[in-house]
Amino acid sequence: MPGTMHGRVVEMSSTPRLRFWLAGNAAVDRESLSEIDVALGHRLDWYLGGMAVGRSLVDVRRESGFFLWRHGNGADESAGGGFSYEIYVDEDGQRRAVGPGHHYGSVLSLVMAVPLHNGAWLNAQTLVAPPPPSWGLPTFAGLIIAATATCTVVILMVRRSTRPMRRLADAAEAFGRGEHVARLLEDGPIEVQRTTRAFNDMLGRIRRFVDDRMRMLAAISHDLRTPITSLRLRAELVEDAELRERMRASLEELERMTEATLAFSREDAMREETRTVDLAALVETVVCDIQDHGCEAAFDGPARLAYACRPTAMKRAVRNLVDNAVAYGQRARVRLDAEGGAVVLTIEDDGPGIPDDALERVFEPFVRLEESRSRETGGTGLGLAIARTIVRGHGGDIVLSNRAEGGLSVRATLPLRDER
Repeated sequence: MPGTMHGRVVEMSSTPRLRFWLAGNAAVDRESLSEIDVALGHRLDWYLGGMAVGRSLVDVRRESGFFLWRHGNGADESAGGGFSYEIYVDEDGQRRAVGPGHHYGSVLSLVMAVPLHNGAWLNAQTLVAPPPPSWGLPTFAGLIIAATATCTVVILMVRRSTRPMRRLADAAEAFGRGEHVARLLEDGPIEVQRTTRAFNDMLGRIRRFVDDRMRMLAAISHDLRTPITSLRLRAELVEDAELRERMRASLEELERMTEATLAFSREDAMREETRTVDLAALVETVVCDIQDHGCEAAFDGPARLAYACRPTAMKRAVRNLVDNAVAYGQRARVRLDAEGGAVVLTIEDDGPGIPDDALERVFEPFVRLEESRSRETGGTGLGLAIARTIVRGHGGDIVLSNRAEGGLSVRATLPLRDER
């Protein structure tokens, strides 16, 4: 082949991915070769099988520049497939795109130089370019869409599976607050169905037990009215005036206890509708009623405090506590606060207090302490019992404590409802 044709043949052998050219010197700098480059050069000589007249040079390096991807069928890259690579630097030293469609990036460049018999060098360069921009975005978008769809399906399935459990938890919490709870629908997984069925059975048994107890108390209290009335008529026939008055006082006390027991049995807190009221206004109304009767009482609390409760029962509980403080402690200081997810009602008085060993016993029905709660006060011993029953029916509790400076402190805690 004539020497003038060598360059033409080499040029026609080039593709966008692999470029060949002839030059008078090697395109590889010998001084910059690494041990890996030298080893690759020896491997290239071995592949050539002695066709090179000297040592071949290989240089693997990273190049930065602008790439232009061309879409083709891959059969003939020279007809438009593959990519082109250029480095373009403005006068101000800033790299800019050569033209539309160019993207700046970094590629791995492999440069080879093979010495020829005529003293020229056959140089070759190939580039391993990053994936085209049109590949990454659709793939990433597809992954996002698939992940979103999968997460949505999983969330819907989990919510559907756990909905009966959430309904059961809400019903148990409402029942613990003393609210009326209807029987739950027994659906969901088999384990949840069995748990719901057990809850419904327990709910029915507790209701029957409470109803039977209330009916028994009401019947006993009602039946006591007849003998009390008969005894009162007979007491009027007693000629001794002093004995007659003592009998009359005893019968009046027995009648008060009977009426209190009837009122306690009628306190069917489970049947009263639960609704959201202004608890601050409710407590302040009770305090104002006490003040209207000439008793010393004061209220300190927020201007408004929304709370879901059974208002009639709650008002009775607050009234019992404030009446108790005024009757046995001369005055009542009422404070209402919202602390850490709970409503706290504190009532303090300046009375003699209660012995530490009786702080729990006074909550038992008909328990009265003679040293501070004598029969002349007119108490029946049910006020604190009713108040605690109502507060516990709302999921809270009442605790008594003696103040260091004297007097009794009543702390009623009511949990705030979890609105979900």
